[in-house]
Amino acid sequence: MSGHVLLIEDEPNIAEAMRFLLTREGFRMSHLSEGDEVLARIRSDRPDLVILDHMLPGMSGLEILQALRADPDTRTLPVMMLTARGRDRELAERAGADRFISKPFSNAEILAEVRAMTGR
Repeated sequence: MSGHVLLIEDEPNIAEAMRFLLTREGFRMSHLSEGDEVLARIRSDRPDLVILDHMLPGMSGLEILQALRADPDTRTLPVMMLTARGRDRELAERAGADRFISKPFSNAEILAEVRAMTGR
């Protein structure tokens, strides 16, 4: 059984690298590059894991995370936050992120975290 990962990332190179890495490992992957569409997509697609960039056009990753944690239907959805700014870790953890990875990251680190968060 493959897990469904929804990646919200506005940098095309990072999004393509993640898509390659995760689909090669058997995950089904969806991608959005702007924050405005995320909440509706999560409600319709029901991913097993959300990988969420902190800085996004439209709605920030922290705003999205806070909305997910405030909604009883998505409160327990696993969320991994990505950011180039390491100082945002505390904010992400307080907002309810399950994991936090700073950019740049290694492929092995991402795969290990995704496997752990999806039970694979």
